[in-house]
Amino acid sequence: MDKLPVSFQDVLKARDKIAGAIEHTPCLHSKTLSRIFGCELWLKFENLQFTASFKERGALNKLLSLTAEEKSRGVIAMSAGNHAQGVAYHSGRLGIPATIVMPAYTPFVKVRNTESHGATVVLHGNTLAEASAHARMLAAEKNFVFVHPFDDADIIAGQGTVALEMLEAAPELDALIVPVGGGGLVAGCAIAAKGIRPSIEIYGVESTTFPAMAQRLHGQQVQVGTETIAEGLAVRDIGELTFAIVKALAKDVLLVDESTIEEAIALLIEIEKTVTEGAGATGIAALLQHRELFAGKKIGVILCGGNIDSRILASILMRNLVREGRLVRVRVRVPDVAGSLAKLTKVVGDAGGNIVDVEHQRLFGVFSVKSTEVELTLETRDREHVAAVLRELEVNGFSAHLLGASE
Repeated sequence: MDKLPVSFQDVLKARDKIAGAIEHTPCLHSKTLSRIFGCELWLKFENLQFTASFKERGALNKLLSLTAEEKSRGVIAMSAGNHAQGVAYHSGRLGIPATIVMPAYTPFVKVRNTESHGATVVLHGNTLAEASAHARMLAAEKNFVFVHPFDDADIIAGQGTVALEMLEAAPELDALIVPVGGGGLVAGCAIAAKGIRPSIEIYGVESTTFPAMAQRLHGQQVQVGTETIAEGLAVRDIGELTFAIVKALAKDVLLVDESTIEEAIALLIEIEKTVTEGAGATGIAALLQHRELFAGKKIGVILCGGNIDSRILASILMRNLVREGRLVRVRVRVPDVAGSLAKLTKVVGDAGGNIVDVEHQRLFGVFSVKSTEVELTLETRDREHVAAVLRELEVNGFSAHLLGASE
């Protein structure tokens, strides 16, 4: 660790510098999730920071390291959202002019929140790389100080304060699971955690759509997708400082599917009553997809952010109901005679199903002119209950078919 670009002492100094201006967020044991995953699980609620993300820590540590002359020139940052809000908020508090360059795809809630802190927002490019290039161009043109979102020693040290707090709350943790975008959080937490507890294992986690850190660690060519629900992890060009630290200290970087991240977001809302964005839920997604690695161990997971678009969140929750069999579509063939629909709805109701929507089809794809098809959207308890409702329909003379996603 002595030869790495950030030291344990750097993290300790960062903790003292930012103390009082950053929330000391809760790190709590989750009884229910521990039972589900077969481990002892602690959650670090960084989604409860003022800007709803850990990014404040590194941003503030960097801003406090600037000279008076640098502060007077103003700062510029590139970010998909959370780094932007951290820089904007603390720049505003400290009286430092701030300009933020954000990719064009950045969720509106993150743009609005960044502007609300007094920063000037520039939307440019379809990737973080394009936004970064534009930010550096503006920095050169207008003599701004560039505040990198992850590949900076002060940023990394500030992010590492998360792990200091976690091991203060749960000193016997066997492993940390840390979301990976550019690598600032996992690098800082690895330095901090290993400085306190050398035996602790550090696992990064990325979406399968943006596996840049994992690919580089395994000597592969970096190939990433174009979109992910975890926008904060949508990084192609990870940091060189962060890569060196992760390569030296991390046990592995795990990959999780997009659908698993959605499931993790819904699970945290249902069980912990806490809202996370895609990146913030990837630690739980890693437990869902790689639970055998962590069985019987004491695990710390960082819920790194909570800035998620409300429309996307609503879609995730509804899609999760479908995934769990709690919201289904059923096609039923009924005689085209008076009273048939009333009988059908009574059977469904008696079986405990709640009808959300009804579509009555007489013309297209109907088996007989003397019959009709009805598509019901039903709210049910689980997949076993769905099967019970279908049995009741068959018993009462209705031919019923559970529709798949493509039908």
